[in-house]
Amino acid sequence: MAAARWRAAAALYGQLRRIYEEAGRSTPEHPYLFETDVEICLIGGSHKSPIRGFWNGKSMIYILQKARHNEEGDPMEKSKTDHAIYASELSPKESSGPVALSVSRAKQLISLYTMAQNPNMTHLQIGELVVLPPLWIRCDGSDPEHTCWLGAEPLKAGNKITGINLYMVTCDSPTSNKTNFANLEELKMAHKMTHHTSNVMTKGFVQYELSRAAAVGDTIVRYERNIYVDITWNPIDKILQTPPLISAATLNIALESGDPRSPVYQLYKELQFLLALAEGLKTGVTEWPQPLQSDSAVKLVQEFLTDLKKKLDGCCISGNKNETEKIKCDTAAVDSSIKSVFSEREDLDFAEQLWCKMRSVSSYQELIDCFTLIIKSLEHGEIQPWIHQGSSSLLSKLIQQSYHGKMEVISLDGITPVQMLLEIGLDKVKKDYVNFFVGQELATLTYLDYFISTSVDLQEQVHRVQKLHHMLEIMVSCTVLLEFKHENLFPLTQICIKYYKENPLNEKHVFQLPIRPALVKKFYRNDQPEVWKVDISSGHGLQKVRTTWQVSTNPPAEHKLSNNTGLFSDSTVKESSEEKMYFITMAKCSQVHFT
Repeated sequence: MAAARWRAAAALYGQLRRIYEEAGRSTPEHPYLFETDVEICLIGGSHKSPIRGFWNGKSMIYILQKARHNEEGDPMEKSKTDHAIYASELSPKESSGPVALSVSRAKQLISLYTMAQNPNMTHLQIGELVVLPPLWIRCDGSDPEHTCWLGAEPLKAGNKITGINLYMVTCDSPTSNKTNFANLEELKMAHKMTHHTSNVMTKGFVQYELSRAAAVGDTIVRYERNIYVDITWNPIDKILQTPPLISAATLNIALESGDPRSPVYQLYKELQFLLALAEGLKTGVTEWPQPLQSDSAVKLVQEFLTDLKKKLDGCCISGNKNETEKIKCDTAAVDSSIKSVFSEREDLDFAEQLWCKMRSVSSYQELIDCFTLIIKSLEHGEIQPWIHQGSSSLLSKLIQQSYHGKMEVISLDGITPVQMLLEIGLDKVKKDYVNFFVGQELATLTYLDYFISTSVDLQEQVHRVQKLHHMLEIMVSCTVLLEFKHENLFPLTQICIKYYKENPLNEKHVFQLPIRPALVKKFYRNDQPEVWKVDISSGHGLQKVRTTWQVSTNPPAEHKLSNNTGLFSDSTVKESSEEKMYFITMAKCSQVHFT
C-alpha cells in the first residue's frame, strides 16, 4: 500500500512539473488529465483566480477538479505520465461549469502533493526537487464541514522547501438569519487556541454594489452595470462593521456598451452603423439598418443641398464656417439632464452633416443616389461647402478639388460608395469623442492620437473608435450615476487609455480606481454589502497564518452552484426581500514543517 502511494505521489509530481514547465514556454490551452478522474489547470497572470478571496498569493496556481468525461474510475489507476493527455479531448463538448471532486479524493491528492514536495521523501526517487506552484482542489462539500476548497502551498527559505501551508474553505447554505453569524471575539479566541498565539491582527474587507439604482434628477434610472467599491481597513471592531471613512477604497467598474437607457446610446447606434459598413467592406455584403425616419435618405440629402444652394444664391460667403448654418445631427439627441456632460457639437461641417442625413440609407442603390446628387452639385459649382481641415476622406478631397473647379472622376460602383460613407462617419464620430475627452480636460489630443490615427486601415480605425466609445460609456456612467468630478474622472481616463493602447476591446474588463470612501458613501450607507470579510492573522514571514470569516451573496466557488442546482440558484440567493441571503464561509490555515 505504501509503495502504491509513493508511486502515485511521484506520478502526480511528474505531471504537475511537466505542466509547469510547458507553461513556461506557452500558456496551456487545455486542462490536463491525471489518473482518469482529475483535471489539472494551471492559471495565473491575467486569469482571475477562483480562490482570490481566501488566498492572496501572486504566483501561478494549480486548480484540480473532477474530469467530466468519466464519472467512475479507480483513483489509484496508474497515471498516464509517458505523455500529456488533454482532458478537454475526452470531455463532452457541452460544459455546465467546473465539477468538484469528493472531499476524500481531494484529501488524498493533497496528501500526495505534500509528500512530493517534502525533501525528506527521498524514496520517491524524484531526483532534483522543484518547488511547484500552490495547489487548490474543488470539493463537493460531502463532509460534515461542507468543504468547498482544499489547498496546499509550499513554504520555502531560499530554494529549500521547509514546510507546507494547508488550507480548508468551508461553506454553509445561504441564510438571512444574522443570529447564525459568528462573534468576532470567539473567532479571535479560536485562532489563538489553534495556533498557540496570544496576539492577533484583524483586517476587514467589504464590497458594495453601487449600480443597482442611482438618481438622475427626480427619476430613478436602473442600469445593468457592474460598479462596485471594495473597502479595506484595520482593525475590526465587530462583525458587519461599516468601514470608517479613513479606509482604503477601490472602485471596480465593468460595463457593456449598448444599453438603450445610456445617455450616449445614440452615439452607440452611429458606431454600430460604422461597424456594419466596415464589415460590408470585408464581405462585400452590407446589412443596412432600418430607416430612422419616414423620409428617405435621398430626400433628406436633396433638401439639404437645396438649402445650401439657396444660401449660395443669397450671396453667403462660402467656406466661412461662421456664416454656415450649423445643422444639428438628427440622431444625436442627448438626455437633457446630462447636456453639460455630453452634448452635440455645434461645429459640424458639410461632410458631418451629410453623415447625419445619410444614416437613413437603407439600400446600396439609395447610397449611390445620394452620392450622385452630391457629386453633381459639386461639379456644377452649385454648392461650395465648408469642411474641417485635416480630413482625409475621399469626399473631403473632392470638395477641396471643387474649390478649384477641377474634380477627378469617381466611379460609384463596387465598394467605393460604402467606403466613402464609412470615411465621413468615422471622421464625424472621432471628433465627437475628441470633443468630449479634450473638452472635459480628461485627455490631450496628442494622448488620443492612437485612437484617432488615420495611418491604419479602416477596419482598425473602427476598432479603435470602439475603444473610445467604451471609455466614453464609463466616464458618462461615473459622472451621471456616481456624480464624479474631474479629479476622479481624469485618473480613470488615464487608466482606460493605458489599457486600451495595449489591449484589444474587452467590455468585461474591470477597471479599478483608488478613491476615498466618502466619495461614494451615500450610495452604500443604507445598503447591505455583497461581501463582508474579516481576516484574523498571527505570526510573521513563513510563520504567518490566517483565519478568514466571510458572508457573501454569492457562493465562494462556482462549483457550489453547478453541484447544487436549485439549492444555490440565483433566485434563491438574490431574492427581492429586504434581507439578503448570505453564504457563510470559513477559511482556515495550518502548517506542516519538514525540518
